[in-house]
Amino acid sequence: MKDFVHLHVHTEYSLLDGSGKISKLIKRTKELGMKAIAITDHGTMYGAVDFYKEAIENGIKPIIGCEIYVAGKSMYIKEPQKDNDTYHLVLLVKNKVGYENLMKIVSTASIEGFYYKPRVDYEFLKENCEGLIATSACLGGEVQKNLLRDNKEKAKEVALKYKEIFKDDFYLELQYHGISQQLQVNEMLLELSKECDIPLVCTNDTHYINEEDSKSHDVLLCIQTGKTVEDKTRMRYPSNQFYLKSPEEMYETFSYIPEAMENTLKIAEKCDFDYKFHESKLPKFPLPEGVDPFEYLRGNCYKGLIERYEVFSALNGVLDEERVNKIREENEEGKLLCDRLDYELGIIKKMGYVDYFLIVWDFIKYANENGIPTGPGRGSAAGAIVAYTLGITKIDPIKYALLFERFLNPERVSMPDIDSDFCYEGRQRVIDYVVDKYGENNVSQIITFGTMAPRACIRDVGRAMNYSYAEVDKIAKMIPSVLNITIDKSLEMNSELQELYDVDERVRELIDVARDLEGLPRHSSTHAAGVVIASHPLVEYVPLQKNEGMIVTQFTMGTLEELGLLKMDFLGLRTLTVMDEAIKNIWENQGVKIDIDHIDFGDSKVYQMIGEGKTVGVFQLESAGMTSFMRDLKPDCFEDIIAGISLYRPGPMAEIPKYIEGKRNPDKVEYVTPQLEGILDVTYGVMVYQEQVMQIVRDLGGYSLGRSDLVRRAMSKKKHKVMEEERKNFVHGIVDEEGKIVVPGCIRNGITEEAANKIFDQMMDFASYAFNKSHAAAYAVVGYQTAYLMYYYPAEFIAAMLNSIMGNNEKVAYYIRFAEEIGIKVLPPDINESFSKFTVQGNTIRFGLSAIKNVGVNVIESIVERRKEKWKFKSFSDFCNKIDSGAVNKRAVESLIKVGAFDSLGVYRSKLIAVFEKILD
Repeated sequence: MKDFVHLHVHTEYSLLDGSGKISKLIKRTKELGMKAIAITDHGTMYGAVDFYKEAIENGIKPIIGCEIYVAGKSMYIKEPQKDNDTYHLVLLVKNKVGYENLMKIVSTASIEGFYYKPRVDYEFLKENCEGLIATSACLGGEVQKNLLRDNKEKAKEVALKYKEIFKDDFYLELQYHGISQQLQVNEMLLELSKECDIPLVCTNDTHYINEEDSKSHDVLLCIQTGKTVEDKTRMRYPSNQFYLKSPEEMYETFSYIPEAMENTLKIAEKCDFDYKFHESKLPKFPLPEGVDPFEYLRGNCYKGLIERYEVFSALNGVLDEERVNKIREENEEGKLLCDRLDYELGIIKKMGYVDYFLIVWDFIKYANENGIPTGPGRGSAAGAIVAYTLGITKIDPIKYALLFERFLNPERVSMPDIDSDFCYEGRQRVIDYVVDKYGENNVSQIITFGTMAPRACIRDVGRAMNYSYAEVDKIAKMIPSVLNITIDKSLEMNSELQELYDVDERVRELIDVARDLEGLPRHSSTHAAGVVIASHPLVEYVPLQKNEGMIVTQFTMGTLEELGLLKMDFLGLRTLTVMDEAIKNIWENQGVKIDIDHIDFGDSKVYQMIGEGKTVGVFQLESAGMTSFMRDLKPDCFEDIIAGISLYRPGPMAEIPKYIEGKRNPDKVEYVTPQLEGILDVTYGVMVYQEQVMQIVRDLGGYSLGRSDLVRRAMSKKKHKVMEEERKNFVHGIVDEEGKIVVPGCIRNGITEEAANKIFDQMMDFASYAFNKSHAAAYAVVGYQTAYLMYYYPAEFIAAMLNSIMGNNEKVAYYIRFAEEIGIKVLPPDINESFSKFTVQGNTIRFGLSAIKNVGVNVIESIVERRKEKWKFKSFSDFCNKIDSGAVNKRAVESLIKVGAFDSLGVYRSKLIAVFEKILD
């Protein structure tokens, strides 16, 4: 069997140009008996890490590369110019230095050299060529283009220039896909190789995997260009030979030049680069010289501890280690709190995440000090007392039995993940602060990819294949609206679709092509929340690009984490903006200052309102289904809100009747074994939270909490082999070779085998849809806070709600109707009283001018500015005389008349409509 290595390969990450999915590409490489393969997508490195992992997993040597674009003269020329055409060049990574240089080349091409394509030039290549192999690419390469132009001298000059840059690591690339021009060029490349002493290498410009995939690839090109397959002028590949050919096929094609085939193996041998995963690249938190980061973190945590817990109230917020230790020794609660804090700090130190917590603490502190509202927490971070004492989260993990190991497991290597909610309007200021603090080259937003989902894919393919809209729409609508649906699953679930597929040839053709393209990345965009922070310029760790003027990573969030980079989610939560505005409204309208984080979370009136189903505007509780659930549940404590948010989802919804029955009749709740009561009593015998699974495995089976979390993860992913092994461990325990008990198991803890197996079965059934209590608790805080504001300050809260949804006329109308139902009058817009936003006047709300169609910012500013000068408009003529004529247009004035903004001036709208244009003129 002959050996050969493909060195010019496009994957799905040559967006809308490559249709070869990495997993299938590697599988086919293995089937064909090839031991190595390269990835050379157009201008980017999007798929490099996925490709590497898939290849390694299958025993294939991965070669990281890229088909870059090179400007003939200068990458800084951004206009059509003679001799500055863009050409292709393939670069392959030999080693770590080469990888770093490739990242620099690809990043600079996008950030500095982009002009239709991301480009670099000779000078830049010359400075960053170490550790790279270059090949002259396809017919789009500069050598080949000049040969096609019959300019052999120029081709020779270019070839020698590349040889000067890359020395013995520059190759002239031979390709043949049944195209006559390639035969012509290949003959000239052979001559050029001898003349310039440059080695040759054979490649196949792979854009799909199998020969028969050329049809779906052609459709993909049509989707890219907006053409149909019937358009003879469309961009198309001239043959069906751009697939992953076998070594035998390649040898048959290039039998006349065996050394060029052998050079593929020599190049593969030269390439020796490996990624290092989970190797922390956390930035250091800047501290004065000599200050120990751990002691600084510990000091801030203990300061927060004594401020937040009543047991330390005698210290009056002053950190005194001696007095803290005395309280710890003499008070059970003090001991519990200090022990928990020290335990968490110890794990954080051991796992190397001290700087991580300081970084998060710092930007949350910045937000709080600069009037940017922050949320109570998000995700599992609310389970950490470290996060609570630092003010990163605002919910007491001890009070609500939240587990640290659900957040950071000492028995599993993983990055901590603290996602932060900020006021929607202040989020960018926090990101700007982080950029300023750590340097603009060290901070970036993160890429994400939109993929071709089944319905959209069928529509795209139908358009490209020139099917009628009605025909495509009918098929697309047959795809069930189910999470993680695929075309294959749709055929199984929808018998009508399957029948059409079986009997209608056109439908079968459409679906078969869509199947091939389904799941391919369609476009890149910027992740809504993700930000990565590094200790050095990011280009040293990850390729970058420009997306709509913003620099983003070319690797997704998950990949960045695997590479040990610090990823943060800075989320803009509109509800925080609404609450902040409502609190300002309350102060301005009633002179009352509200500290929303320290309201009474046990207020029976607020729970009564929720239990009556009056949840309009209440975060997480507003939907019709949730409102109905709250009416049935009649919550009377905060734990009920946490459970409500957790239960009202597909899966656990089936447990809602049992939960309600348990709440109404707690004496009738039955437990499989008495040891469960202390864990499940808070949810009336129903398993609701992931944390409860962990507690059961720990308390009944005798596992550590770290190991309990690993079991929970395995259960949620339905890893059956692992689970059967864990069942034995849970029931009978684990004893090591020396007879030492590692895990006691339920039986040793006094639980019968039958009961233990029953509990394990319940956990197995439940684990895949169990909810993270830490996340539910944090969001329940926001839900309760909005309910509190709605109950005690409805006008101020509804005004803020209205301002948050201006532009959505349907929702504005809905909230206005609701306000009037509860006795709050919404006054019409008035030229002398209204401002840009909805405002509160006593127990009424004044309509905001920004909510009126055609009334823009300039018009509103002009109206409000004139009123600041203590002028009130006395008549419509007075308005026309005083207003800035450059800011106001006829459409805006007509809209103001129609909504009644001039009614208070005593003129009928119909009369004004008839004459306003003349008066304006």
